[in-house]
Amino acid sequence: MNNRFIVTIGREFGTGGRRIAGQLAEILGVKLYDRRLLKQLEERYNLTEDEINAIKAKKQTWWDEFTRFYHQATVWSEARYFDNPAEEISSQKLYNDEEFILRSLAEQESCVVLGRTGFHIFRDNPNAFKVFLIADKPFRRSNVARRLNINEGSADALIDKVDEARENFTKTFSGKSRYDARNYDLVLNVSHLDVENVARFIAGCVEDKLKREK
Repeated sequence: MNNRFIVTIGREFGTGGRRIAGQLAEILGVKLYDRRLLKQLEERYNLTEDEINAIKAKKQTWWDEFTRFYHQATVWSEARYFDNPAEEISSQKLYNDEEFILRSLAEQESCVVLGRTGFHIFRDNPNAFKVFLIADKPFRRSNVARRLNINEGSADALIDKVDEARENFTKTFSGKSRYDARNYDLVLNVSHLDVENVARFIAGCVEDKLKREK
């Protein structure tokens, strides 16, 4: 695809949303940005507004260095990623910094954004395709229990806690409920669906939207 685009992925906890987002980014040939990577970018590059404006003057050098760092960071992120509801709540300043970083990165190239109220940040971008993933509770319970090696009762409690934290985060910084289907181009129930098939379906929808808007 020639058009620059952004795909935002929101999800209920336990849907396998991060795996789907990772597969989607691979299929589309773009980078995946999530909470953990954004935190590493802030620490590595001190990406304040002044810093970003300064390094834009030397785009190619910085972008090459960033690309190398991105691949190193994603290896670390993949190996140690987990959902911690305590990390969902951020100060307004940190949220603003994340929003600025995402918008600046999206100016450089196409990407997939996981969480971080991406649907709201890119709400006015005509080339943004906004997705929300849901799944039946038994499916999510089984996923969480297996992935975290906990019993199903603990998995249920964690799902409720993370979903509540994410909803609070979304309402705090976007003023909207993440469960409002009007926020998205696609709401998809992924219960018992193959991760790669879901990613390919979303990729096809993105391609179709961009073709129709040319």
